[in-house]
Amino acid sequence: NLTMIQPLFKNLKADKNTDIIWMLQDPVDENRLGLNRSMITNRQIDQYNKVAIDLLDESQAKVWSSSRLVAQGIRQPAKNIADDGLHISKPALQLDVQILLNMYCNDHMNYNDGTCCRSPEAATTVQIITAAFFLVCFVSAIALFVYKRRLPRNGIKPRTENGNKNGAPKEPYEALYEVTVSLAKLGMIMGYVYLCDRTNFFMKENKYYTHVNFFLPFAYVMILGFFFTESTEQTVVLHRDQTDEWKGWMQLVILIYHLTGASKVLPIYMQIRVLVSSYLFLTGFGHFSFFWKKGEYSLYRCSMLGGCLNWQSRQNTFRIMLEVLFRLNFLVIVLCFVMNRPYQFYYFVPLVSYWFLVVYVTMAIWPHVTAASTEAGKVHYFYMVAKFVILITLIALFYMSESVVYGMVFGFVYELAKKYKFIDDSNNENLFSRIFSSFVVFLGLLGLGSYVIFTFLCKNKVECNQFHSYLTIVPIVSFILIRNVPGWLRTKYSSFFAWFGKISLELFISQYHIWLAADTHGVLVLIPSYPVLNVIITSFIFICISHEISKITGALTKHAIPSEWKALLRNFIIFCLILLPVCISHGVLSI
Repeated sequence: NLTMIQPLFKNLKADKNTDIIWMLQDPVDENRLGLNRSMITNRQIDQYNKVAIDLLDESQAKVWSSSRLVAQGIRQPAKNIADDGLHISKPALQLDVQILLNMYCNDHMNYNDGTCCRSPEAATTVQIITAAFFLVCFVSAIALFVYKRRLPRNGIKPRTENGNKNGAPKEPYEALYEVTVSLAKLGMIMGYVYLCDRTNFFMKENKYYTHVNFFLPFAYVMILGFFFTESTEQTVVLHRDQTDEWKGWMQLVILIYHLTGASKVLPIYMQIRVLVSSYLFLTGFGHFSFFWKKGEYSLYRCSMLGGCLNWQSRQNTFRIMLEVLFRLNFLVIVLCFVMNRPYQFYYFVPLVSYWFLVVYVTMAIWPHVTAASTEAGKVHYFYMVAKFVILITLIALFYMSESVVYGMVFGFVYELAKKYKFIDDSNNENLFSRIFSSFVVFLGLLGLGSYVIFTFLCKNKVECNQFHSYLTIVPIVSFILIRNVPGWLRTKYSSFFAWFGKISLELFISQYHIWLAADTHGVLVLIPSYPVLNVIITSFIFICISHEISKITGALTKHAIPSEWKALLRNFIIFCLILLPVCISHGVLSI
């Protein structure tokens, strides 16, 4: 009979929206079967099922074998079903129905679940074109590599900058080789990213929070970081080694938070919000300090004394602004193409990019206020205060986060304190006298403790978030005081955390698809049934890829933001043309 109906499956399957399911027969309880059913045995049922599997294996029908496993696992019949040994129990029947509903509904439902059984997303035209582009880069990189290796063997040398008849100019060739190889490496990485989170090749599992799952890796990472404590020659407040360290341990804590699903615990959730606010604070502080010291915002400016600062100068902050924006957004834009997600999906990068532009515009608009301008006239301090007042007013009106402005104001106060000798961080001594330094550190500990108490007292996320923007400055400044007022602590840092801090952006973005899974709703599984070993292996791959992406971004930045403004204009036009299909596909633009 199965042989006779097998050809009919092909006709039914002509409709692509039709799924044909062949359900294997469930086992029976032979001891409870009546006399009129005594000929039914599990051995006979197994034989029938084997025939069905063999005949239908290569047909248009899907053999549903999990229902039989359900019946075997749930043998106790429900009270409202006759205990005849033939029918499956009600719980087993309900589970079978749920499996069928999942098969039919999951592709159409937006479940925030890492293990949700659904079909992989179909590749879009943009994704196919992106894959073809990376494939061309990969083949080109191999060809250029072979060509480069063959040059010395053939006695051919690339031309110098002035060129000669034996080869091509050296600089264009080297630039082409670096760009092509970088894009080829990026293409291989994106292939792995796509394989992990846009196919069913690897398994996913849901996050499972327990206090042990969160605090055990947290304690391990903190202890490991302390073992790499080193001295630094930098003594200023929030120097580069210290800020890299701060970003590094914060990023590791955020990764543990995401992996374990700790957002369900309100105090931990609020502490992580402080860490995110700290990133914004450092954005405001770092960029304000840079513009304050080296502010030059025009493309080309000549001073009254005849000295010129042009586009090619590294001190031109407009060029630096473009470089920063490129570094921040490059990986995210590539992922938008590869993973078919909108720009806002990677929320942290749009957030940081926006606030960086706010800092730049605030400092760039007239009147320009810098350290040099304040030397010429004290009124420039008033101009800076006026800018802060206007900025804070706008932020309050539009209900935006104050964290970046806190960083800018802190940077301004810090520069004033240094200028007028309230603090001296040019050595490894305490910032204040011994007694006053101890008092300031005590205030810092009090501030941290107060915020922790607040996170336990507030009742829900909505209530906590209403106060967070105004209170977050307390734990941030408290930490800075504790970390910087004692000279011995200010000149120490963890190289372990600092290393991670240098790639914190890549770690934050890459975790979406190659450490977590299902767009952060689940966890990637490379080795099933061994969770600890799986985390170790996925973490190693994830960190290596993040580090490599950081190097690739750095290599491509100097080519994307060239020293010649004409080349930059060309790159900008190309960039807009590349973004056009993404904007159209996501409804930003319509044709």
